[in-house]
Amino acid sequence: MLGSSACHRRTLQMDIDQLRTFDQIARDQSFTRAAARLNITQATASMRIRALEQLLGVPLFVRGRQVTLTDQGMTFLPFARRILGTAQEGREALRRVERGRIAIASLRSLVSPLITEALLRFQERYRDVDVVVNEGRQAQIVAMLHDRAVEMGILCWPNLDPLLVDLEPLLVMRERVPLVVAPQIAARLPARPTIEEVLDLVPRVISLRWWQVEPETAAALTRMARTSVELPTGPARRLAVKGEGLGFFVNSAVADDIAAGRLVEIAPVDFAPLHRDTAMVVRSAAVMERRMLADFVNEIARECAKVGEVLDNRLAGVPSAA
Repeated sequence: MLGSSACHRRTLQMDIDQLRTFDQIARDQSFTRAAARLNITQATASMRIRALEQLLGVPLFVRGRQVTLTDQGMTFLPFARRILGTAQEGREALRRVERGRIAIASLRSLVSPLITEALLRFQERYRDVDVVVNEGRQAQIVAMLHDRAVEMGILCWPNLDPLLVDLEPLLVMRERVPLVVAPQIAARLPARPTIEEVLDLVPRVISLRWWQVEPETAAALTRMARTSVELPTGPARRLAVKGEGLGFFVNSAVADDIAAGRLVEIAPVDFAPLHRDTAMVVRSAAVMERRMLADFVNEIARECAKVGEVLDNRLAGVPSAA
């Protein structure tokens, strides 16, 4: 049996050409056909497989009129393909870096109101830059920042996730969170309703779990209702429009519906108004030295000023092409 150091030395000698040849022969079940697809000679294909088998210390193929994998070959195949896939992803990533690439993450509820128009303006100036916009919940965005899979995140603020506590805010925005109902329900309410009067007409409360910590006002509303339902913003909004429930929505998610009369904002006299604070954050301000990222962030900041109230803006010293 080989010692661990010997196995390590053998692994280091394995090359991508050997793995690619192994994979192709397994697909074609023929050294001849695989060599033709790889544009190499059959002798070269045989030499690569012999070298790989020597490195691994096991036979990978049963040679014959039809080439088949040995049990060891079948066991090793998914690992070889995983290595080949990772190598391909690495090459693609390097090509993207050569062209330019930006990766950010945002709360789902803010992708459309903050990023869509900002991205259109950004790509007018940077047509060859790859842009990746990930969406998710707070914990998912924090994890992406922690793994450095993204350079900038848009999340609830302050961040309470213990996975990452050293985030630097670039801009902090406060957004209203109105309580909304369908117009046919609002028409039956008095001018200054109590929450009990509202719940008499709409017993179902719609909960949207995008808070880090649910405010007491929202929690109390759920407790008082006879029934509640927890939904993502899209289907939750449609439920409210149909008059099947009421709930607290971030203003950007329902502003068009309120303007069009599909939803009505109500203000029960015994319920305090709510708001949500969000921030554009980075792991280190040094990433803003990338001109294209700084430009994209500044475009998003312009949308923040339209969506909510900017409480803190530290982008004054960040250069922008705009």
